[in-house]
Amino acid sequence: MTDIAIVDYGMGNLRSVSKALEHVAPTASIVVTSDPAVVQKASRVVVPGQGAMPNCMRELTSHGLKDVVLEAARNKPFLGICLGLQMLFDESEEGNVKGLGILPGKVRHFSHDAMIDSDRNKLKVPHMGWNQVHQTIQHSLWKGIDSDARFYFVHSYYVEAINPEITAAYTLYPTPFTCAIAKDNIFAVQFHPEKSQLAGLTLLSNFTKWEPHSSR
Repeated sequence: MTDIAIVDYGMGNLRSVSKALEHVAPTASIVVTSDPAVVQKASRVVVPGQGAMPNCMRELTSHGLKDVVLEAARNKPFLGICLGLQMLFDESEEGNVKGLGILPGKVRHFSHDAMIDSDRNKLKVPHMGWNQVHQTIQHSLWKGIDSDARFYFVHSYYVEAINPEITAAYTLYPTPFTCAIAKDNIFAVQFHPEKSQLAGLTLLSNFTKWEPHSSR
């Protein structure tokens, strides 16, 4: 049986995610796959993603992976990265496309008019580069990571969750936005742990050992 399936629907930094997981879990069986049967049988599932949300949802469906991703999000340790976070919500302003609807909320575009920092400097969209992640809950995936550790971001959209209790961390750009969510067996992040050096590798390592039904 596969320990960790990295879902390949044609959009994602799959090699970097795979190499990072292999580094932190060298004895685990880790596969990058577009085969729904392999995803279904895997013990843990990682859904990365880069690009546009409409393409993401279209490709997920065309590869026959939508149903197994929904199933994984219901019953096994699930890690979403970037679009893998955004797709969990009801809908996105990017193309006005429907998401998977697992979590109530919307994916919104950074407002260009609001992109002014405290020194009156204009901030760029997309939000790209290193930024602090401020943890708001205790969680197994935060173990060994400073509460204001820096992670690497590349995105123009962010999630607006209806239920604030699922927010696991926020980042300022320039105002707070949710950058990590946690609910039951799901943990998903807007940043890229595979590009975030020690903090990112620690998070991925924690995921490979996480038992969500025994403890948070």
